[in-house]
Amino acid sequence: MKKLLTKAFSATLLTLISGCASTPLQPTPWIGKPTVILISLDGFRTEYLSRGLTPHLLELARNGVSAEDMRPSFPSITFPNHYTLVTGLRPDHHGIVGNTMYDPDHPGIKFTMQSKDSYWWNEAEPIWVTAKQHGLNVGTLFWPGSEAIIHNIRPDEWLPFRSQMSDSERVHTLLSWYDAQPAKRPEFSTLYFNIVDTQGHHFGPDSVAVEAALEDVDEGIRQLIDGLKKRHIPANIIVVADHGMASVGENHIIPMDQIAPASSYHWITGGAYAGVNAVPGKTAVLEKALLQPHSHMTCWRKAEIPERFHYGKNPRVPAYICLADVGWMIQATTPDKSQNPYKGAHGYDPAAPQMSAVFVANGPDFKAGKVLPPFDNVDVYSLMTHLLDIPAQPNDGTLKTFLPALNTP
Repeated sequence: MKKLLTKAFSATLLTLISGCASTPLQPTPWIGKPTVILISLDGFRTEYLSRGLTPHLLELARNGVSAEDMRPSFPSITFPNHYTLVTGLRPDHHGIVGNTMYDPDHPGIKFTMQSKDSYWWNEAEPIWVTAKQHGLNVGTLFWPGSEAIIHNIRPDEWLPFRSQMSDSERVHTLLSWYDAQPAKRPEFSTLYFNIVDTQGHHFGPDSVAVEAALEDVDEGIRQLIDGLKKRHIPANIIVVADHGMASVGENHIIPMDQIAPASSYHWITGGAYAGVNAVPGKTAVLEKALLQPHSHMTCWRKAEIPERFHYGKNPRVPAYICLADVGWMIQATTPDKSQNPYKGAHGYDPAAPQMSAVFVANGPDFKAGKVLPPFDNVDVYSLMTHLLDIPAQPNDGTLKTFLPALNTP
């Protein structure tokens, strides 16, 4: 009988616990400054906002702040620009100079988008590190660099990247962090969506697949806004992209091995731009091949890259950089005809309209209906440190860009 009573009590307790788990708890009032949420829509070029497929993002813009154009930093690719957004530094200054790179101080070790060793990231201090040092709670969901221990600090909440996690699941994971006790809720958090970039590469920026991806991330933004409202959490939301996306023409491939002898260089990275180092003893051969006029491509010694790119002084930058015209790509070798090449690419000149990245901000500290003139993405960092009321580290941006859009400059 005693065992039966124990089982009955356990079953009743389990039912009560299950019921409590499925019923949202009464939210504890938010205390203090609004939380700051930085959202990256990877590959979301500014023009996408005018396609009529993102009503919730458009509503944020109309009731808040948007930009005519946010220019990415060179190279206009994912990891360098995500680190620029959270440090305010050009890639040349924060050290993440490519999605793939080598460091002369660590010979033979290749940086990839899976690299987490601290030394790659420690040339700069991302905003979540500064925020934690000043007593704020932070959560980073998939932001490049957030899986690494940087200056001996990790975010309070973070997850290893899982590309297959749905946008909806990402939003609900972020919202769950705000269900914690007030003392543990994030005062700064990041959220990352990659679907627009993925579909843009595979199918091109004007494809049906990209249209579906735009609708998908917009639904994610709706879920986030609704979730914050239900929890009565005031939030300054900043939506950015790392870069835009350009269509790649059929057969618009420049094979590097047809430009210079393959025996004369070490291939570092390729795509819209390429980086190579000379094989010892082959510098003259390589320079003769690269540093002449080419159709649809321009090459420079790293010290001679145009100043407006703010690129080429970091030791991790390859010795030679070649930049393709928009719509062309540089590959190591002539592609096999059976390959399915990308139909969309980025990494081009940041001034190209196709590289323009979206910027939208909305929240208690922002004015409504304000459209900012074009600016560089290095400025976003100073905006966030201002909103969080923490000191900014030395950086390449300025808060002046946003003063006309702030309620309390």
